[in-house]
Amino acid sequence: MLTSAEVDALAARAHSGQTDRIGVPYIEHVRAVAHGLAPVSERLAQAGLLHDVVEDTAWTAEGLLAAGVAADVVSLVDAVTKRPGVPYAAMVRGLAADPDAALLKIADNAHNSRADRQAALPPADRARLTAKYREAREVLWPAVDRELLETVVRRINPSLLDGES
Repeated sequence: MLTSAEVDALAARAHSGQTDRIGVPYIEHVRAVAHGLAPVSERLAQAGLLHDVVEDTAWTAEGLLAAGVAADVVSLVDAVTKRPGVPYAAMVRGLAADPDAALLKIADNAHNSRADRQAALPPADRARLTAKYREAREVLWPAVDRELLETVVRRINPSLLDGES
């Protein structure tokens, strides 16, 4: 099995040259998600580093397994990977049944909901994504242990706990 440092290096290679919606190197997003999950478990932190690899790069779940990523980490990555024809709201409802997958998605949502990131988006995108992420939190937050939720969100986007976003 790969160490967290090796998973980070894999994620950095996979997302090399990619930027997010606001022009920031994509690796910064996945590292922020992993940072939020690190106090919970190494498994979740590794899934945070890899959560968009299958969705946004040429990597597959099978490729991650072959590279030495732990099967339970790959399973979490697979759980949060968008599927063609599956609406986002339906995916979120499915994730609520698995507390670890829900926590992974909460960390992703928390980083994407940061005010500094939202401010860099065009107004129409900002409004649409703010509503999308708020609706997801309404489903996901009750699905996880409150203490774990607060630990993760406080590290990524504490304003969400204060009801500011």
